[in-house]
Amino acid sequence: MVPPEYVNRRRLADTFIGLIQIDSPSFREQAIGERLRVELERAGCAVEKQEYDRSFNLVGRRKGTSAGALPLLVCAHMDTIEPTEGIEFSEVDGMIRSTGKTVLGADDKSALAQILEALSVIHERDLPLGDLEIVFTSAEERGLFGSKNLDFSRLRSRHALVLDACAEMGSLIVSAPTHVTYEMRVTGRPAHAGIEPEAGINAIRVAALIVASLPDGRISEQTTANIGEIRGGTATNVVPQQVVLRGEFRSRSGPELEALREEIFGSARSIAAAHGAEIEITPTEDYRAFTIPEDDPFLQFLCGVFRKCGKAPLLVPTGGGSDANIFNGKGITAVNMANGMRRVHSSDEHISVDDLNEGCRLLLQAVTDFRGFEER
Repeated sequence: MVPPEYVNRRRLADTFIGLIQIDSPSFREQAIGERLRVELERAGCAVEKQEYDRSFNLVGRRKGTSAGALPLLVCAHMDTIEPTEGIEFSEVDGMIRSTGKTVLGADDKSALAQILEALSVIHERDLPLGDLEIVFTSAEERGLFGSKNLDFSRLRSRHALVLDACAEMGSLIVSAPTHVTYEMRVTGRPAHAGIEPEAGINAIRVAALIVASLPDGRISEQTTANIGEIRGGTATNVVPQQVVLRGEFRSRSGPELEALREEIFGSARSIAAAHGAEIEITPTEDYRAFTIPEDDPFLQFLCGVFRKCGKAPLLVPTGGGSDANIFNGKGITAVNMANGMRRVHSSDEHISVDDLNEGCRLLLQAVTDFRGFEER
């Protein structure tokens, strides 16, 4: 087993603190990308910048020392949700947390720091391992844009460890949903609200009836739905002509997803027609569900690594998406691993230095042990 003291606890925390002070909202990852490029090269990686129309991904490659070992991919994303500009944080009693109105950025900079520290340990101590592919993606928070634009023809790995799960330490995400977003454009008929309101068809009123009729929140253990945006109207003295609604639904169950799709879109069309309005619905499938069977060899390998480190593995589903959805869809068995971040996407986001350290230790053990992995 890799000795736990190999992980430099203070260096890891300082790396994390340095990364969260680099503002990196989705599609604006240039500054953090440059910092990560330097750190990857310092740890002995060759680095490729894969650009696409809105941003870029970084792919680092480190040649292994174990001939015949399968390559392993390790992934985290560079971007954060906003606001992170002018971040304020504290480190008190081993806890690093946001102290202002911004998020902390632990999602996913805690993972970036853990990967960099693991690579530093490997480089400094010349630990034996197989070939490593490090993928740092962009704009994950805006719909997995980076992984969707990744050049998979340039990757050799068929197994991936993604560090991007807000869950109890020891958790391995084995199932995630299909995610569908949609836009509904409701068109009524404008009229003067004081002179001839009866000549109009109020698009806001029709939209309100649609919203009130739709399933919302937790639909089942596997399925959720949400209306997240509404905009429309021009003035109080005009019967509004158009309203745009934006929502989503997601499910780990294919049949439940299709049934919900028919219910949401069918109900909206019926209500619009009943009130003389027109409706245009534009759905987009952002990513597809995956489920990793409990007897999958890679999953069993990771469970063994966790037990070796004294951590009981927890196999859990999630209602969120990650780059693991895209990797699994491309035929790469990708498991998302909890890495210690808590209350993400909020101004109470935090991570303990203990969990930051523990996540790095588990990653380091998995990376070095993978040289002995054989796909059965």
